[in-house]
Amino acid sequence: MKKLSVYFCCLFLIQLTLRLNVEAQPKNQKTNSPKNVIIMIGDGMGFNHIKATDYYQYGEEGKQVYENFPVKIAAATYPAKLGSYGEEQPWSHGYNPAEAWTDFEAMKTGFTESAAASTALATGKKTYNNAIGMDLDQKTKLLSLTEFAKQLGKSTGVVTTVQFSDATPAGFVAHNVSRKYCEEIAQEMILDSKCSVIMGTGDPMYDDNSQIVNKDAAWVGGKELWGQLTGEPKTTFTINGKEKTVQDIDGDGKPDSWTLIQDKSDFQKLMKGDAPKRVIGVPKVYGTLQQGRGGDNNAVPFYVPFVQTSPALFEMSAAALNVLSKNPAGFLVMIEGGAIDHAGHQNQKGRMIEEVIDFNKAIETVVNWIETNSSWDETLLIITADHETGLLQGPQKGKFNDIVNNGKGEMPRMEFNTNNHSNSLVPVFAKGAGAEILEMFADQADKVRGRFLNNTAIPNVIRTILK
Repeated sequence: MKKLSVYFCCLFLIQLTLRLNVEAQPKNQKTNSPKNVIIMIGDGMGFNHIKATDYYQYGEEGKQVYENFPVKIAAATYPAKLGSYGEEQPWSHGYNPAEAWTDFEAMKTGFTESAAASTALATGKKTYNNAIGMDLDQKTKLLSLTEFAKQLGKSTGVVTTVQFSDATPAGFVAHNVSRKYCEEIAQEMILDSKCSVIMGTGDPMYDDNSQIVNKDAAWVGGKELWGQLTGEPKTTFTINGKEKTVQDIDGDGKPDSWTLIQDKSDFQKLMKGDAPKRVIGVPKVYGTLQQGRGGDNNAVPFYVPFVQTSPALFEMSAAALNVLSKNPAGFLVMIEGGAIDHAGHQNQKGRMIEEVIDFNKAIETVVNWIETNSSWDETLLIITADHETGLLQGPQKGKFNDIVNNGKGEMPRMEFNTNNHSNSLVPVFAKGAGAEILEMFADQADKVRGRFLNNTAIPNVIRTILK
């Protein structure tokens, strides 16, 4: 207890010093204002997901490029209310550091889900579980970071390894009382948003092995919209007998059509060179790029061959950056490793590691892009998670213990303790213009994870430094 008290005192002094330094800046001097903002979210990725992947990839911790970023803190992810739209909604009990490491079962309650977490990360306001960009009153639309960035003249986009109208990308673009209305959400994203890039799965003509089937088209806006989108690029669409005109994203008074790409080779070609104004990329799979493929779901990583027709997240990310960076005013993009969460829900250790590695490669690609095409002085990169999935711990179930390292290329010893989300803290890594401001808001302390902030602080910092 004495050590914790000293820790809090030190933390207070650090914060006070940081705040005084910021306040001492001349009021007419604009500092730490990034031209570009890149937010990368590992859906369901907790501290131990990274540790297990480190052990498998390298045989030791701390080898990922982001683990050496100057800002390394944690975030609380709990929602405002636990219930869904149309249900009774009890208030969340938040995150209690005192019980987090003494009551194992407590971490299995009070957790957020991806829609509320995405809304918090995109708008700076906590809401009820399953809300997409909506306030607690279920009526008020919250201003997202992509909408805010567009007001500043920047290009915006979302990229994910799962359906593009699923919770995390949707929370950054759309507004809906519930994530379950994915057809409405997809229509809003395509027809009513000013995004320049939307990339994710959901093709109703293919399954997760990229085999031809005939599935529901809700994830891509419904059969009618998808049928029109797969034709030639156009600026008007007829939905339920009503004509809709897509948004003008460059301010020239003319609607800007979407260019649809689907083949892996098209994503690869778009990684550099000329690019259309607006790109919607939907790989030829229904659910996930790789996690949902057939074969032994519990095999070691990479034992089951990948779906060869699907692009990797790093290829989608590079293609998105190429499109977005054409805007001289800069951009804001959210890139999600969405299927880490899927593997966690199904307690698939091998596929979880595959998905984190895929996310890591995308991060490496983004870092390389910044250092080659931009700079850390003009671009802010934030890496975090919307929540933790699986309550991943060491080999003994029901205990807070360490993942056991078995060496490079060998599966570490670990156990999932739930097939749902947990209320655990998640990691936050940041580097670039304004990154240090995040540390000022890490005003709480956890005895294991150290300083942490609330997830809503992340977008609020971004909005502040973009002004």
